Amino acid sequence: MPIAVNGRFLAQRVTGVQRFAGEVARQFDAMAAEGLLPGARLLRPPGGPPSPFPHLREEVFGRLPGQGWEQAELPRRLGGDVLVSLGNTAPLLAGRRQAVVIHDAGAFDTPESYSLAFRSWYRALHLALPRAGARLVTVSEFSRGRIAHHLRLPEERIGVMPEGAEHILRAPADAAVLARHGLAPGGYALVVGNPAAHKNLAALADCAGLLQARGLVMAVVGAADPNVFRAGGAASGPGVAALGRVSDAELRALYEAARCLLFPSRYEGFGLPPLEAMACGCPVIAARAGAVPEVCHDAAIWFGQENGQDLPAMLVRLLEEEGLSDTLRARGLARAARFTWRGAAERLLALLPEAAR
Repeated sequence: MPIAVNGRFLAQRVTGVQRFAGEVARQFDAMAAEGLLPGARLLRPPGGPPSPFPHLREEVFGRLPGQGWEQAELPRRLGGDVLVSLGNTAPLLAGRRQAVVIHDAGAFDTPESYSLAFRSWYRALHLALPRAGARLVTVSEFSRGRIAHHLRLPEERIGVMPEGAEHILRAPADAAVLARHGLAPGGYALVVGNPAAHKNLAALADCAGLLQARGLVMAVVGAADPNVFRAGGAASGPGVAALGRVSDAELRALYEAARCLLFPSRYEGFGLPPLEAMACGCPVIAARAGAVPEVCHDAAIWFGQENGQDLPAMLVRLLEEEGLSDTLRARGLARAARFTWRGAAERLLALLPEAAR
């Protein structure tokens, strides 16, 4: 049975979820070119850039925006295909003819991070999808446990697939971003994350001064959509360089030249920035929270207190302990090599409803 990919993500601003959707769809496109996905289609609303997936037969249709298109117009175009939705939402009317990737249970677990309208809609939709017969898939064992808990489902009802990391190596590093922001190679610790409450950037307050005393800078990449996320405090002040959004090529250069990645998030369904950092040979210091330990395993330094009281000590250890950075780089490169988008896409296909497989 052919698959139809929900292309709504192409009309959305790119965050981690849209990144995931684009990379999995890229692999579906490659499989279609190899003859492994005959008849695969990309169904999408009007607007957004041209499709980057030439081997997925594109169908652009509809008059309604956003959720209206997805809930009312998309299911009418399925025919006999199985719908694959990659970005947390899917049409209830598609019933059992679909699989939907729900990345985490953040709307339940960290409500303070989201607007009331956003979290209310996500909660209602995620509760309804399995009751309508949809196959649920998520990206980590951590997320499977949390989703199963809140949706009152047995864990075996939810499939688990990984993410990948090689996308960050696709574009040559654009080192001009360092000069543009006054950064020197090895002269900064990198932070990648928006100021949503669960990203816990407030835990970095003491690290900025610690770095500044050693002649280093804290460089912060990221921005948040205020329609979705509620701010929980951002890293700011002397010794902090706010870089905003950057391209993949710029982000690769920032990872490769950083002393380390600081990742204080207290809730992650997967944790893509630490995996990207490891793929670029950047040592990682992260909070032992969410799915990040599951992803990074022994290739990172961990701190355990939500308020970050032990984070400065971990940072000092990385800066001063001889050979530690080299050890973390080697472990990180080996760990990241285990996560590929082709493997992710193949796993997702194996989790589709029985008829599609």
